[in-house]
Amino acid sequence: MPDSYIENLLGEKERVVFTTHQHIFILLSTMTWELLFTLVTLVVVTLLWIFQVSPLAPVGYALLLIPLVGMVADFMDWTNREFIITNRRVIQVAGVFNKNVTDSSLEKVNDVKLEQSFLGRMFNYGDVEILTASELGVNVFKKIGDPIRFKTAMLNAKEQMGFEENGYPRAAAQPVQPAELSANQIPDLIARLDELRRQGAISESEFQNKKAELLRKIS
Repeated sequence: MPDSYIENLLGEKERVVFTTHQHIFILLSTMTWELLFTLVTLVVVTLLWIFQVSPLAPVGYALLLIPLVGMVADFMDWTNREFIITNRRVIQVAGVFNKNVTDSSLEKVNDVKLEQSFLGRMFNYGDVEILTASELGVNVFKKIGDPIRFKTAMLNAKEQMGFEENGYPRAAAQPVQPAELSANQIPDLIARLDELRRQGAISESEFQNKKAELLRKIS
């Protein structure tokens, strides 16, 4: 069930098909230093207390509040970063108090690329790149959980957009086809890809491969 904030984002007759988060490994990696600080503090303070080095040693346990607050903040950030497929859109929501929402219409989705490393296949995470005809051009979802189901749910929802909620075909009686990229859109998409490369969202090799793929569509 979507939470109340997600429900407020949905249009009439729009429903959530699939929801996922970044893989739990992402959460654990952000908590690494907090967990290490907690373990070291716990061991040191306990030893000082056992050997009665200082009567104030138990006060050191208060230091555990510092990593605890950090871990709670990391968990809330991870929980509130959602990747959602509806029967109309792909939505990315981030932020605990200040929300950041990005969405792309399924009708404008031109291409979907899924990448999974060996570990990604073992632990069920991967990167999903969505190429659209919108102004944003490219959405890259890094290390999301259950990426195959995410991609499949999106493609199935896109296919079903050719039918109304009651199950009858639209008046045009034609399935929705992906929007074709025009030659004047491709430079904008390459510029957007370059921006993502500079931000570290995609690697240099990913940028060059996608750039070459887009340039081939011009020729």
